[in-house]
Amino acid sequence: MKYHNALVTFNICPAPGFHRCATQEDIVLSFTADAATAADQKAHKVTPDTRANSESQLKRILTSLSDDKAEDIVQIDLRGKTAIGDYMVICSGRSSRQVGALAEKLSERLKNELNVPTRIEGKGTGDWVLLDTGDVIVHIFRPEVREFYQLEKMWLPGSETTTTQS
Repeated sequence: MKYHNALVTFNICPAPGFHRCATQEDIVLSFTADAATAADQKAHKVTPDTRANSESQLKRILTSLSDDKAEDIVQIDLRGKTAIGDYMVICSGRSSRQVGALAEKLSERLKNELNVPTRIEGKGTGDWVLLDTGDVIVHIFRPEVREFYQLEKMWLPGSETTTTQS
């Protein structure tokens, strides 16, 4: 082993006959990359191969919302319009309690059935809950809040709205 005070010349040779010595920079970079990969896999517990594609996620989301009696379900195709996701789904629940329940059930189904982790915002108040799977963004509103923000008008011209009645 050879050590020097300067970071650039700090070398570690683990065994005699080892032809290449690792520099501190090599060790730090490999540790950082390994730690980031391990932390990412631990946080999501999903590998890219096992994760469902955006179309299967969208299909399951629409089915789940319809089964749970969400109202005025609108799907918006975002491909080619923005990089935030492939699809956006907007729907309403009749009350704050139903909005929270729709979000919770949908998140559980996506995780259990498709192995897709979701991030949820706004579940505490139940006025507007956002679920993000990375590929599909779901907005669940109380009717008054949805009318106030009118997200559909922001993302679609009037003739493109796709609504699923439940």
